[in-house]
Amino acid sequence: MKVHYKVLTISLLSAGLLAACGAENEGNNGNEGNNEAANNHAAENNETADDEANEAGDEEAAEELDGELVVYSSRNEIFVDALLDKFEEETGVEVLALHEVEPLQLQEEAGNVQADIFISNDVGAMEYLNQQDLLAPSEPENVDTIDEQFRAENNEWVALSTRARGFIYNKDMIEEEDVPQRMEDLLDDSYADVEGGYAITRGGNGGMIGNVSALRYEWGDEDTQEWIESIQENAAGIFEGHGDIRRAVGEGTHAFGLVNNYYYHQQLEEPQDNNVGFVYADQGDDEMGAIVNAAGAGMVAGGPNQENAEAFMDWVLEEENQLAFVGESLEVPINPELEPPFEEAVPFSELHVQDMPLRELGDYFEDTRQLIEDAGLDLELR
Repeated sequence: MKVHYKVLTISLLSAGLLAACGAENEGNNGNEGNNEAANNHAAENNETADDEANEAGDEEAAEELDGELVVYSSRNEIFVDALLDKFEEETGVEVLALHEVEPLQLQEEAGNVQADIFISNDVGAMEYLNQQDLLAPSEPENVDTIDEQFRAENNEWVALSTRARGFIYNKDMIEEEDVPQRMEDLLDDSYADVEGGYAITRGGNGGMIGNVSALRYEWGDEDTQEWIESIQENAAGIFEGHGDIRRAVGEGTHAFGLVNNYYYHQQLEEPQDNNVGFVYADQGDDEMGAIVNAAGAGMVAGGPNQENAEAFMDWVLEEENQLAFVGESLEVPINPELEPPFEEAVPFSELHVQDMPLRELGDYFEDTRQLIEDAGLDLELR
């Protein structure tokens, strides 16, 4: 797999198929009134023609997956490289990948579409792009293994793995009961005084945008802006991504940090600095439930390699490849028939989650970025 992108069209060759069809017709035109030897000869011709036609059909199928697939991914490349390599090896399609793409890049390129597939860690971003008619409807095989709440109305995007928001904490620095148990606890200025303080991501991080969008849905804009202002003021560290936070908490730079749960799973697998715990936020019966989001893929409308994009959507929904999509991220599969392939993961069905259709995140995506900036939390590190 090449980690860049370019656009080339695929030329599908049909001469072999046409020749095979001609051979088949010749075989079928054998003289049925001839003697037995002639009939046997005609049968042999038919068998040969059938074999040639089948071989030509196989060649045509291979040609349908020839050429390239341009993938834009908003995820870290370590989470998607193995998946794309697997697709490339199994299909022969050359995958050209551009990683950590901002979703709005697809909007900027709408007049000159470059990508065929968009992979995102944020349903809100995918649904926003869908609402802008930047993603294409599809009917992937096996799509019914994913509940309707985790895919767009016409399968413009399909989510495959999910995660919940909460707090990773260093067990050597803070007790579990002293870690925030709810999102609104971060309005309490006293958390700025804990040893090492706490860490958050920049405002433009996909997980943070989804988190803020969910709070807007639950609390409204005024209370959500107050929450953003509080964490911007009180956080001891503001990082590029959640991987930076989990490592900082693991090594004891900060007592806890706001992350997606799979970063906790990742830190547990580190050979050192792994004495960490995790608090799923808002798990009380009268609380809003954990904020969840999902990662998935969608076809880009007008992509240069549409047939390969359709083939990718079929391929990635095979159960084996749904697990491969989870891969290095250590998220939880959305498909309830698939067990999380690692220890310490809490199945999605066992969590008390926020009562919000994930598609709703798309309605908040654009305005959420503006609200974050208005509240003083930079979208990028400066």
